[in-house]
Formats: sequence, structure tokens, C-alpha cells
Amino acid sequence: MSFPGSPKVFKGAIIGLDPFNPVASTIVFQYNPDTLTRTITPNAVGGTNPGEALRLNGPPNETISLTVEIDATDQLEQGSQLATSVGLYPAIASLEMLLYPKSALVIANQVLAAVGIIEVIPPEAPLTLLVWGPKRIVPVRLTNLTITEEAFDPALNPIRAKATLSLKVLTYQDLGLLSVGGALSMANQVIKEALATINGVGAVSGALSFSVGG
Repeated sequence: MSFPGSPKVFKGAIIGLDPFNPVASTIVFQYNPDTLTRTITPNAVGGTNPGEALRLNGPPNETISLTVEIDATDQLEQGSQLATSVGLYPAIASLEMLLYPKSALVIANQVLAAVGIIEVIPPEAPLTLLVWGPKRIVPVRLTNLTITEEAFDPALNPIRAKATLSLKVLTYQDLGLLSVGGALSMANQVIKEALATINGVGAVSGALSFSVGG
């Protein structure tokens, strides 16, 4: 039950942009994770020549890890036919599909290769976005997915699970500035620059006020 005046909670999500099946890899978090861990390391030149100590090759390398909880209990209590018949399999499958090449493309490539029409090229995964509020929409690559199924119905369908995701943030250097993902990466950096400037102005103003007042 929500109370009048309660702030609207923005749901986090993982979205795979696949034009051939746009809803297959859209995962809106049922419950927002309590923690999100980010590790950022500089993309430094690493040279030993004088004057190169502060040079950067590009934006930093960033990884994100988070654990998402999914639970079919409410749907089962409400008599959801989907939850009753397959439990959480659809939600789990949506996450897994971020790591699978599309079956139709794999089969088509194999057939064409067998008759000598094309050389098989590894298929691309869909452009994947982590949506964590309106100020953080970043392209990512899922590097590891650990799913812990914690409860099952009588047919052994999972009805409660945790999914731990390890994500590598992709930048405009990885994707190209003119691509959709590259543009989102640059927009995210511009937002960071603006917020850092706001913080710097506030810190300087606060220090000056304290100095004058003190």
C-alpha cells in the first residue's frame, strides 16, 4: 500500500535492444537492488616517457555488479496462469537471452555456410542498457550471470530466485561515438561533468562562507 505524497519509485531495468524481438530481453526489476557496486580504473597511457604520467587513452574502465531478486509468490496468490504453469522461467530466460546468439540467425548462418554462400561471422549480442534512474542509462556488456533458484513449486518450476549480474560499462571508445550506445555513453559523461561542476561550486561556496563567518 502506498501513502499519499510518497515519492514514485523509479524501477531499474536491463534492456537488450534487439529490433527483431524487442521485448525478449527487457527486464524491469521487480525489486530494486539494495546495493550496486561500481569499480572504476583509469585507462592510462602507462608510458614511462616524461610528461605521460597523467595522459589518458580514453574514459576509465568501469564494472558494475548487482543482485536482483525475483519472486512469483504474489502472482501465484493472485492465480496468475503464467506463474502457475512456468514460475519464474520467463524472467530468468530474459536475462539469459542477453548471452545467447539468436537461434534463427545461428541456423540461417549454418545453412548458408553449408552451401558455400557466406563465411560464418560470429553474431552480435543486442546492445544492452542498464537503466538506473533517469540520470544513469549506460550501455553495458553482461560478463557474468549467476542465478540462484531458492524455491520451487510442485512441478519444480522456480518461484523465487536471485540473479547476480556482472556488467562491463561500454564507452564511446568501445562502440563509436556516432552509434546509439556511444552517444548514450557520451551523454552519461556530460551528466557526470555537470554534476561534478555543481559539487565543486557548492564546495567552494561552502568553504568561503565558513571562512567569512568563522
